[in-house]
Amino acid sequence: MLAIASSNIDGLLLEAELLRHVPAALFVLALGACVGSFLGVVIHRLPLGMRLLTPASQCPSCRHPLRFFRENFPIIGWLALRGRCRYCRAPIPVRYLAIEVVCAVLFVGIYVLAYWVPPSTPFLGEIFGQWWHGAGIGGSLPMYLSLTGLLGGLLAMTIIDARTFTIPMQVPLAVTAIALAASAAQPFLTAAHTPAQTWPLPGVDWTWGAAAIGGMAGVLLSTTLLRLGVLRASFADYDDYVKDGETLGEYPHARREVVREVGFLLPAIIGFIAGWMIGYEGGYPPPLLQSLFASMLGYLVGAGLVWGVRILGTLAFGREAMGLGDVHLMGAVGAVLGWWDPILIFFIAPFSGLAWAAANALWHRFKGGPRREIPYGPHLAMATLVVVLGTPGVQWAWELLLPGTTMPADGLKEDADSGQATLLVDWTGGEVFDSMHGSSRAIDRRRG
Repeated sequence: MLAIASSNIDGLLLEAELLRHVPAALFVLALGACVGSFLGVVIHRLPLGMRLLTPASQCPSCRHPLRFFRENFPIIGWLALRGRCRYCRAPIPVRYLAIEVVCAVLFVGIYVLAYWVPPSTPFLGEIFGQWWHGAGIGGSLPMYLSLTGLLGGLLAMTIIDARTFTIPMQVPLAVTAIALAASAAQPFLTAAHTPAQTWPLPGVDWTWGAAAIGGMAGVLLSTTLLRLGVLRASFADYDDYVKDGETLGEYPHARREVVREVGFLLPAIIGFIAGWMIGYEGGYPPPLLQSLFASMLGYLVGAGLVWGVRILGTLAFGREAMGLGDVHLMGAVGAVLGWWDPILIFFIAPFSGLAWAAANALWHRFKGGPRREIPYGPHLAMATLVVVLGTPGVQWAWELLLPGTTMPADGLKEDADSGQATLLVDWTGGEVFDSMHGSSRAIDRRRG
């Protein structure tokens, strides 16, 4: 009887779990497919300089408009048409279906890992951890949209970059805007009731928060001066050195152009240093500002790291080292993930490049044909996936290579004398330190 009762209870719990998660999972699956459909338009139109919203979707062969609930319905529409236009029977490229499927899988996969898989599950449950699972999708919706927006943006940037060796600025800037909006909105859902708590980004004090404000103010000032024509865009005459039928050109003035980029960066550098000095040892900002500052600082660290390598490498070798698209890509990554993950990603990305080079060499040796080179952006995107979805493995490698050295803590912080405990999460040691009572307790090692 006890066994039967236990079995019935387990069945009821499973049914309740399915009822709780299946509707939301189906919704995000459909949302991902719709986002993938839009990304298909982005990938096709942006490299051609076309508008995204007009004209409406149409067959590239016969130019007949595609209706949403028939020809243009994500995934189902392509399958129902069997990959051919209803009007002229021209084939519809399978890449549209592939992008929609991949994006839908990413959206629902993040939902399952963040909210459905219990945090106690080895590896899979540690990828996102307690903060996401405890808040649920309703309590962490801004951060969920920010993260899935990043993955969708990386998908679009990877495909465009691999095909054209360029990254349209609109894509990473859109991801960055979503991340900043999410970091401002998220505290109203969770941090408003628990000021000191774990958080999916590393918190910052006033020192680095003020530095982030100053740096972003400098970026906005330089961008405004660029728009007004006071500053001149670098590599503006690059296309003059690209031969017909080629993607890249041999540009002879790379050093001169990156010196111009240093001039563009000066206001951001001055603003960052001035902000750091003004906010030095000023304690911790409130949760809303701290969350926003964490995203800003992540943007500056991610973009600044790649931009520094680009400038130094170009000055050293006389050829453009890394592209400006990579700068904006890593800025978007930092805006979503905070300041620490872009550093990990930057050092993991070369391993993706080495793996691609080895695979390419083997393919060339056994199958023949020309070698297929790809730019660095896809490797940065692959490293980002490794850090986001393989965090337990990254933590294990960190502990193996740097034993006794802890990673920067994720979590909002607050002064100990404010009457609230400051929760500093050590994800490598698996403890939360209570600064008010001087004690620690074991927790899940994932962010949040």
